[in-house]
Amino acid sequence: MDQPDPRLVPRGQALVARPRSTPEGHLMSSEQPRALVYLHGRSPWSILPALCLGFFMIMVDTTIVNIAIPSLVTAFDADLTAVGWVNSAYLLTFATLLLVTGRLGDRFGPRPVFVVGLVIFTVTSLLCGLSGSIEMLIVARALQGVGAALMTPQTMSMITRVFPPQKRGAAMGLWGAVAGVATITGPVLGGLLVQTVGWEWIFYVNIPVGVVALVLALRTLPTLPTANRSFDGLGVLLSVVGMFLVVFGLQEGATYDWGTITGPITVWGVIGAGVIVLVGFVLWQRHRGSDALLPLTLFHSRNFSLSNVAGGAVTFAMIGIFFPFTLFLQEVLGLSPLNAALVGLPGSLLSGVVAPFAGRLSDKVAGKWVVASGFAILSVAITWLALAVQPDAPVWHLVLPMTLFGIGTGALFSPLANLATSGLDGRTAGAGAGAFNTTRQIGGVIGSAAIVAMLTSRLAVTIPAAAEAAADQVPEQFRQSFVDGFASGNFASGAAPQLPSSVPADVAAQIGQVAQQAVHSGFATAVTQTMLLTVAVLVLGLVSSLAMKGGRPVHHAPAAVAKVTAEV
Repeated sequence: MDQPDPRLVPRGQALVARPRSTPEGHLMSSEQPRALVYLHGRSPWSILPALCLGFFMIMVDTTIVNIAIPSLVTAFDADLTAVGWVNSAYLLTFATLLLVTGRLGDRFGPRPVFVVGLVIFTVTSLLCGLSGSIEMLIVARALQGVGAALMTPQTMSMITRVFPPQKRGAAMGLWGAVAGVATITGPVLGGLLVQTVGWEWIFYVNIPVGVVALVLALRTLPTLPTANRSFDGLGVLLSVVGMFLVVFGLQEGATYDWGTITGPITVWGVIGAGVIVLVGFVLWQRHRGSDALLPLTLFHSRNFSLSNVAGGAVTFAMIGIFFPFTLFLQEVLGLSPLNAALVGLPGSLLSGVVAPFAGRLSDKVAGKWVVASGFAILSVAITWLALAVQPDAPVWHLVLPMTLFGIGTGALFSPLANLATSGLDGRTAGAGAGAFNTTRQIGGVIGSAAIVAMLTSRLAVTIPAAAEAAADQVPEQFRQSFVDGFASGNFASGAAPQLPSSVPADVAAQIGQVAQQAVHSGFATAVTQTMLLTVAVLVLGLVSSLAMKGGRPVHHAPAAVAKVTAEV
């Protein structure tokens, strides 16, 4: 039978840590490795494998489907709009439920909520692979997003409540390393599976990982105390409806050309309705006070508020860079999906290496400086990449800035999460983690919509301009029709405008080559300009990080963390 830790003293039915401390209230160095809860003699690091495996699956499934889109179009004889919902359904349920699921962790405990989410995610992965129609796959992906939303806040919440403050940054570092590795694992693994065993296996691969994570979760995750307060049902309804309307409008705006969806319903009308509902949600939360789904007192902390801004900015940039850059690699440089994914491999591997070091560094110096350094590195990397995007660019010219990009992301994720959660106690850890993850996801949704809109609008300008500049390479009698053809939007395939059959074959070939060069040149220019938008957003993140408090994060004592026995 396990013996209680001698430094845990009974308090009713609970065991509470009684650490030694300095007069200022900080734990002494000899106590730093100790968990804040009793784990039957195990190290707090023992909880990370289960949490990281679950988080890894979530991050991989946000990117792995992109590589399979052509295969899904063929397999289900569906159009791109329908296949696009395979990703949209997942992201939509994931983003809209994070506030609710974060609070569920506070109400029922992070362990059971994480386990339920893991089971749902694993089972729905099987359903995704077994789908016989595009509609069934979309529904299964939406349910998979529910599982992801249940798990994500619990990973941060449990790390915050189990690890002592002096070790929390290192733990968040490993958590952030998972995100870095997952960013490249998704596309590369997806490419390998689709090309070898079929699209179904991008979902089946989750099943063994999920089973292992479930066994580890049941064996190692502790049962933490819950906040016994009334559940904010109206707040749940308002948050889900408001978030759904805003996210749907932003995510699908480009699909409807930012105009009418059906009848009198427009994209901007949906977004506006969502904003109104969310304003009502905020007013209701203010009325609820400490019993709110999202306690507004969280935002009294400057670091928490600014971390949310910075989190949205970095996710905006992540989405913003990969969409146009992947298109450039495949459409202009002609790389296969797998080879295009490999361009980012060195950077993603470095991100996984840098993240733990950045996490440990944020335990020793003010985390704001680590985060600010990450934003500065990302800004330089994307500016460099934007300038390197040329129609004839050697691939290694692009690998170098992408490698720097990986270093920047590695320096950001874990210290930023640490800053966001450093002021939270056991009563608000789930709500805070849910709010932070919601902001990050919304940043990605806004980034996706903004980047698609900007890239599309710039292509309509840059490709005709490139065609006009190249027109002097076309025989004089065809120049005006060449320019007019591009001005009317006849450039999607990179082919020249229709030519009379009497035009000699060599002249037609020459015009076709000039047309392709114009498309590639204009496309590269549009991608460069679009990437610079992400740099502007990263500067906002940099300013936010610099505005944070300069001292070390101040962690509340886990007053609410009283019931600390671990189920083994």
